[in-house]
Amino acid sequence: MSHTPRFRPVVSSTLLVMTLVAGVTACGSDGHPLAAKPYDATDEISANVPAGDEKADPDKPLEVNVEDGDGRITDVTATDTTGRHLAGELDADGRRWHSTSPLAAGTRYTVQVSMEDGDGAPGGRTLSFETASVRAKKVLKVTFGPQAGTYGVGQPITAQLSTPVKDKASRATVERALRVRSAPAVTGSWYWVDDKTLHYRPKEYWPAGATIDVTSGLAGIKVGDNLYGAPVKALKLTTGDRIEAITDAAAHTMTVKRNGKVINTIPVTTGKPGFATRNGVKVVLSKEYSVRMRGETVGISEDSSDGYDLMVHYATRVTWSGEYVHAAPWSTGSQGYANVSHGCTGMSTSLAEWFFNTVHTGDIVQVVGSQGETMTPFDNGFGDWNLSWAKWQQGSALQKNDAPDRTETIQAARLRPEV
Repeated sequence: MSHTPRFRPVVSSTLLVMTLVAGVTACGSDGHPLAAKPYDATDEISANVPAGDEKADPDKPLEVNVEDGDGRITDVTATDTTGRHLAGELDADGRRWHSTSPLAAGTRYTVQVSMEDGDGAPGGRTLSFETASVRAKKVLKVTFGPQAGTYGVGQPITAQLSTPVKDKASRATVERALRVRSAPAVTGSWYWVDDKTLHYRPKEYWPAGATIDVTSGLAGIKVGDNLYGAPVKALKLTTGDRIEAITDAAAHTMTVKRNGKVINTIPVTTGKPGFATRNGVKVVLSKEYSVRMRGETVGISEDSSDGYDLMVHYATRVTWSGEYVHAAPWSTGSQGYANVSHGCTGMSTSLAEWFFNTVHTGDIVQVVGSQGETMTPFDNGFGDWNLSWAKWQQGSALQKNDAPDRTETIQAARLRPEV
């Protein structure tokens, strides 16, 4: 097939040179070359898609090839009816493109192929095909969390799977399909907590006033043997101000910041020896106006001198095991001077009310200077921020290095108040 000759760019690793031949390129009134209209390259471009009403096997990759001559493919865009783009790679010589992500079952794809012939003339072809539906024995459902709403800048995103996904290739398929986009944009990653649970967090805390959209492209995608993804309900979150409460257990004070500016310094008491408050970053889980706290729930006998049974007000929960920031009117004489609690952070009733009304779910509560252990990442609330970014990335199935097997499971919420 012959086409009108065109100039062709010559590309090297360091320089792009375009040679213009006088008399070949027409110019418009503004002096810029007019783009050549692509010719129909149907006869030169082929794809491994069935003809007629036959449907393609979604388990096989899509391939697009240049059949004859010395032409080459310059671009391929393949999208399905939901707008999902099919990822792919182009061979170095430009003669073949193939998909690198799975085709979805039971959908229609539109493929736009651009190429140029040996003389540099642009050509193109658009083709479409349908993939066959499958009757999967197992369907993978995903539930995103938390519920839609406004949260603090420390709130992780969670994805709970209906079926365990264990091997790395299948995990990578799932992870690629779970998309988190924010405005302003941030760098973030998923972490496989266990076979059915993923957490997503940015490298740093979310920006204040951000909008976060969580979506899935799993519908119809093969994850494993007889396991296909189901449609997933999207999630939209926003963040409020950046609220951080930093408790220095050694100094017996809590410093509360809003967007980096100190807005209050509060005298507190934290865990005494044997009941030291956990160090590290925690995330506000909930707020409860009143909570009954009993020593028996944390293994303290009712007859012990350390036993207690109290109704506590303005309680802000930071662990599932029962660590709170709360009003402690019985210890006001020690607040700012000594640590006398059983693990919670206590303050006066008026300041606890102020704190309760200031913080929201997802805000940051950090403890430093305690003799206690460091907050665990996943089994007692959201301790995600206690992992360095390098370690966090190792929990992704998309990392080149093999991440260690993780069998931690998020325990069910337990009411174990630690006054």
